[in-house]
Amino acid sequence: MSQSLLQVKGVTRIFESAKQAPVQALTPIHLNVEKNDFVTILGPSGCGKSTLLRIVAGLDTPSSGQLYLNQAPITGPSADRGMVFQSYTLFPWLTVAENIRYGLTEKGMNAKQQQEICQYYLNQVGLKDFADHYPRQLSGGMQQRTAIARALANSPKMLLMDEPFGALDNQTRVMMQELLLNIWEKEKTTVMFVTHDIDEAIFMANRVVIFSARPGRIKTELASPFEHPRHYTLKTTPEFMALKSQITEEIRQEMLDAFSA
Repeated sequence: MSQSLLQVKGVTRIFESAKQAPVQALTPIHLNVEKNDFVTILGPSGCGKSTLLRIVAGLDTPSSGQLYLNQAPITGPSADRGMVFQSYTLFPWLTVAENIRYGLTEKGMNAKQQQEICQYYLNQVGLKDFADHYPRQLSGGMQQRTAIARALANSPKMLLMDEPFGALDNQTRVMMQELLLNIWEKEKTTVMFVTHDIDEAIFMANRVVIFSARPGRIKTELASPFEHPRHYTLKTTPEFMALKSQITEEIRQEMLDAFSA
C-alpha cells in the first residue's frame, strides 16, 4: 500500500429507492491525495462531487470500494477529518470562541490549551474582536471564517470543504479564497475542496480533479502549476486563462453529453 494520506480505491455509490429505479451517483473512483496537497473537485451539477466528499468524511457509505486515511480504513466520521459545508453550521447558542473551542472541549483538553488554540485561530481568520459574538450577529463570510477556524482548531489530517463559499457575494468570496489559501500556505493542512467555480478551483488548488457527468467518474486530473503565495491578480494572466479555457471546455462537453443522453 502506498504512503498517500488518502486512498480512494474503487469507490462507487448507488442510491436505492423502493419507488424508483436505483440511481448510480459514482462509478468506481480511484484517487490518491498526498499529505499537504490541496485538491479541488470540479464537474457538472449532480455528478457526485459532494457524494464523494461525504463518503471521505464518513457521513455516507460507499456501495463498494474502500477508503484509507493514513493506511487505516475509513469507517465513519472522525476528528481526523474536518468538514466545512456551504450552509452555515455553527451552533447558534455558542459564541464564536465557544464554537471554535467546541471540539477541543469534547476532547477534554484543558482550558489553557483551549484558549491558546482558540486565540491563534481567531487571529488567523481575522475575528479576534468578535470572539464573544453569536452567529446571528455575524455576516455570512464571518460565519464561514468561524467554521474554518473551528475545523482547523481540531488539527485534522484533512480539511474537507463542500462549496464553502458558494453562498457568499463575489467580493467576499474572493477575500475568503485568499484567506483560506494564506492559512493553507502556513499550516499545510491537506484539503479536498468541492466547487462549481472554475476560477476558484484553479486559484486554490495544487491539483484540479474533473468529474464526468453522472454517474460520476474522474475524467481528468490537471496540475495548477502556479507558485505560492498567490495573489488574486493571477486570475488575469494568460497562463491562468489558458488553463481555465481548457477546463471550461472539458466540463462543457460533459454537460452537452449529459443533455443529449
